[in-house]
Amino acid sequence: MGLLDIFKSSTPAEKAEKLKKKVTQKYGEAQARQKAIDELVQTRSPDVVPVLMQRFTLVVDPQTTDADEKAMVFDAISAQGEQAVPKVVEFLKKNEAASSWAVKILADILDEPAVNTIVLDELRRLGAEYTRDPEKKSVLLHFFEGKQHDGIAEATITMLKDMSDDVKMAALRTLGTLKDVKAREPILELLTTDETAKRVQTRCIEVLHETGFEVQGFREKVEKKLVEPFFIDKSGVVKKRG
Repeated sequence: MGLLDIFKSSTPAEKAEKLKKKVTQKYGEAQARQKAIDELVQTRSPDVVPVLMQRFTLVVDPQTTDADEKAMVFDAISAQGEQAVPKVVEFLKKNEAASSWAVKILADILDEPAVNTIVLDELRRLGAEYTRDPEKKSVLLHFFEGKQHDGIAEATITMLKDMSDDVKMAALRTLGTLKDVKAREPILELLTTDETAKRVQTRCIEVLHETGFEVQGFREKVEKKLVEPFFIDKSGVVKKRG
C-alpha cells in the first residue's frame, strides 16, 4: 500500500497534520521528507499551506538540498495563487520564524500595494513592545526599504523606540531610504539620548547625512556626538569630509 492509498480518504488538512512530522524532519533520510512534501504539494489545497510553510523554519544539510526543498515549497504555494494568501498571512501573524519567506510568497502572488498593507498591519500589530526574537520586525522593516505607501514612515518611526538595537538599526536603514521629514526629529532625539548605543548613534548620523535633514534645535547636542569624517555645515546639515 503506497502513501496515496494510506491517505485516500483523508481531507487535505488531515493529510497535512499526519505528514507534518515528516515535513519538518531535520535529520534522517531526505527522501522521506521530500516524499511527504511532494504528497502535500500534489493536493494543491490551501489547507496544506500551514504545514508546508513550516518547512521554511528549519535548515537541513546539505545546503543544496535545503535550498531545493524550500524552492519547491515556495513555487508550490505561490502556484496556488490568491487562495493561499489567507493561510500565508495567518502564518506570518502566528510565527516569528520564516517571516521573510511568507513576505516573499505574498509578494509573488499579490501586487505591491496589497503586500504593503499586509506587512504594515503586522508591523503595527507588533509595535515597539518587547519580543523574544526581534528578527521578524527587522525582516518587515527591510521589506519597506525604498517603498512608498501610506503609514510606512509612521510605523517605522515607532520602531526607533524598540528595545532591540537591531530593530532600531533596521528602522534607521528604512527611514534613510524613505527620506520622510517626519522622521527628522525622532532620529535626532534617538541620536542625542545618552542611553542610545554607540552603533545606533553612528547609524543615526549616517541617516542624517543621507537624508539631508537639518539638525535645527539639536545642533549643540548633535555636534557632541559627531565623529570624523562627519561635521555640520553652516546650513545645519550633516556633511562628510572627503
